[in-house]
Amino acid sequence: MAHLRSRRRFAPAVPVVLSLTASLGFLPTAASAAPSTAPTTRAAEGSATTYDGPELSYVVNTRTDHRTIESVRRAIGRNGGTVVASYDRIGVIVVHSSNPGFATSIRKVSGVSSAGATRNAPLPAQSTTDMGAPKPLTAAELAKAKAVDGQDPLEPLQWDLPAIKADKAHEKTLGSSKVTVAVIDTGVDDTHPDIAPNFDRAASVNCVSGAPDTADGAWRPSASESPHGTHVAGEIAGAKNGVGITGVAPGVKVSGIKVGNPDGYFYTEAVVCGFVWAAEHHVDVTNNSYYTDPWYFNCTGDPDQKALVDAITRATRYAESKGTVNVAAAGNENYDFAADSITDPSSPNDGTPSDRTVDPRKCFDIPTQLPGVVTVAATGAKGVKSSFSNYGLGTIDIAAPGGDSTAYQTPAPPATSGLILGPLPGGKWGYMAGTSMASPHVAGVAALIKSVHPHAPAAVVKALLYAEATATPCTDPYDINGDGKVDAVCEGTKNRNGFYGWGIADALAAVTH
Repeated sequence: MAHLRSRRRFAPAVPVVLSLTASLGFLPTAASAAPSTAPTTRAAEGSATTYDGPELSYVVNTRTDHRTIESVRRAIGRNGGTVVASYDRIGVIVVHSSNPGFATSIRKVSGVSSAGATRNAPLPAQSTTDMGAPKPLTAAELAKAKAVDGQDPLEPLQWDLPAIKADKAHEKTLGSSKVTVAVIDTGVDDTHPDIAPNFDRAASVNCVSGAPDTADGAWRPSASESPHGTHVAGEIAGAKNGVGITGVAPGVKVSGIKVGNPDGYFYTEAVVCGFVWAAEHHVDVTNNSYYTDPWYFNCTGDPDQKALVDAITRATRYAESKGTVNVAAAGNENYDFAADSITDPSSPNDGTPSDRTVDPRKCFDIPTQLPGVVTVAATGAKGVKSSFSNYGLGTIDIAAPGGDSTAYQTPAPPATSGLILGPLPGGKWGYMAGTSMASPHVAGVAALIKSVHPHAPAAVVKALLYAEATATPCTDPYDINGDGKVDAVCEGTKNRNGFYGWGIADALAAVTH
């Protein structure tokens, strides 16, 4: 598995599918501007030197004045690089080069603050992410999927909505159609009946190459790609239209910003493009249920990894300066971000991973641990930290339903699964779990806050999000599997701690206060 923050370590986490017609069906197994910030996409001045190394992608971070950027572009060409996109306002240039010494050389150029390879695998990436074959809902589950009291047909199975009082919030408002949440993810199927009514085409794009592709439908996942982004989009803004599920904010708009490549990787150049696109297209909230490949933690002592941190930090800060609230999933490894050290066995995930010990105060999960980003932990059907959710005092800002194994947290009837129900491409629905699913719940609540306070800047929306959360004390001791051993240690007070941050998101408070 590369980077997606849905949970797939226990068996029920594979998608459980219900077709639009309520017949049982399966999805195919998926593989796993110059003056403005719109990028220029042109070749830099060429070099007569021929290089025989693998062609890699790089980010080059510079000062933002025009003279410096032009000078650096010329240096890129002299060193065997080709400019793919240049985000001048934030000083990030995306480059392809087969020169093995490109990064080392370009770091010596005046005006360059950092530069590094965004990947280990040559273009295109060679590995895949297998999402697993979907499992159909049982006849008993289908029989319980009845619309009652004005609910959408599958809403009774959504234990997660009452867990954050979203069902009560919907009695007051469904959210404003003037608010857009961008799903920076694997792509969104905007033809899905739960997504089509609320889809914002103008704010959608494919950023996989590092430069925006606005061709019609470019934001959609192919049949062989992950359904992850579609599921996330439905959790946020699934329409309350008598079909399928209901989203946390079913009256707001949702857009798709595709940054996951066909092999399942989210590389830095794509993520930078996604945040800048969101900023330039007046997106109110972004949801980020992934980590940026290939490093789970990016250590600033390494010049390549430092460049990735710098580039995405510039992009997220730019988006927030334009009024965008950036929400991100905390991750699913039960890591304590407040620990002195963490063993990361998965990096680089497009090369040869090896166990490495990192200091989470110097090595960052991006965009999750970046300044200003809302970091979301997951809870299960019993309102307790999900068994897999990362945690840590000072890193976790807020918590929301992300699901858990029914062996640990079983929902009250009529819900039957401890996972989160959402749409899948092709007019289907299914269950998934992870902090990937918790983050869109918070993005939806942020969208409701923005609906009620349309002129609130990002900082105010975040302050309200935290102030209105339901304060939740540490679960102590935390023995999620009941084997008599503590599975995680929570630090902090009722009002702010490492498991739940400021508390569990509250949709009703968001539309009431």
